[in-house]
Amino acid sequence: MTNILFVCHGNICRSTMAEFVMKDVVKKAGVEKDFFIQSRATHRDELGADTHWGTKEKLDKEGIPYTKRQATLMIREDYNKYDYILGMDDENMRYIGKIIGADPANKVFMLMDFAGEHRSIADPWYTGNFDATFDDVLKACQGLLKHICESKV
Repeated sequence: MTNILFVCHGNICRSTMAEFVMKDVVKKAGVEKDFFIQSRATHRDELGADTHWGTKEKLDKEGIPYTKRQATLMIREDYNKYDYILGMDDENMRYIGKIIGADPANKVFMLMDFAGEHRSIADPWYTGNFDATFDDVLKACQGLLKHICESKV
């Protein structure tokens, strides 16, 4: 079982989009039983809130299923539970570091690293561009699955 945690500021836009996209990617690859996938926030701003309407609208448009959920804060113990902890931008990466401390097992990555690009995924909360965020998330999630499958060979 590979445990994956996606992390962004409020856990209502990018990390939830990545959670549901990755669940869809592994399901389509026929390996969903081999994965446990969730998402969390680095800040308390949106705790308890459901997925942002713009994220839901984009997932609907792409035919990707999602469930009602509540934004949840990342905690130190998540480091031991997950094999991959994936931040969306530099700010997320700093706060993940503050939450977990050191990363001796090298579990923490910027999500776009798996798309071959070390850069942030723009926050559609500010940009309003859920299409661009989705394109980045999909490319990175596909790259992440490829990386995981290749590393198990």
